[in-house]
Amino acid sequence: MAAQINPSILSADFARLADDAKAVEGADWLHVDVMDNHFVPNLTLGAPVVESLARATDIPLDCHLMIEDPDRWAPQYVEAGASSVTFHVEAAHAPIRLAREIRAKGARASMALKPATAIEPYEELLPELDMLLIMTVEPGFGGQSFLDIMLPKIRRTRELIDKHGLQLWLQVDGGVSASTIERCAEAGADVFVAGSAVYGAQDPSEAVRTLRAQAEAAMAQSSWACGH
Repeated sequence: MAAQINPSILSADFARLADDAKAVEGADWLHVDVMDNHFVPNLTLGAPVVESLARATDIPLDCHLMIEDPDRWAPQYVEAGASSVTFHVEAAHAPIRLAREIRAKGARASMALKPATAIEPYEELLPELDMLLIMTVEPGFGGQSFLDIMLPKIRRTRELIDKHGLQLWLQVDGGVSASTIERCAEAGADVFVAGSAVYGAQDPSEAVRTLRAQAEAAMAQSSWACGH
């Protein structure tokens, strides 16, 4: 099983995004947090910056939209160059239609759940998705502490993915670091967003490699991965 590490530019220097993208060569994706100061109490960047960043790096962009009305705005991020677009189910009006539109435009469709949002009501939506994101902190700010109470939710989500035989990536975002990534991987995650754990390191590329090795070692020992 291969683990994917997605450094979050929320922890990068916004004045040096192109340079900081180059600093994580070897990363699987570059995680781009888009916040509108409505769905979450923070404001970051929009489609024009995503478009510029897509031109500045060969690492595919994984855009996480923490915004209201993603049904209207998400397709623009595909057009801006994102290879994966994540919308929050709490904000989407028609999640199946939106996922299909993102896929039709050529990107991977992903759906995010805030910590208090249960996965069970959305079981039937899973075949429409390429990735599911379990937030392991409250969305809105980087540098928060990992919520251990999300581990059972990660396990349950992995069970549902396996129940339906889906090739669905399971991403975790929030407080992922050398001290928490193994627990996430053991629980069932295979895609890991890491912000300060990567950009706060002396060598961000080495931090990516170390985190990936930790995750893959934990996955190799996990019960869920043994059957894959």
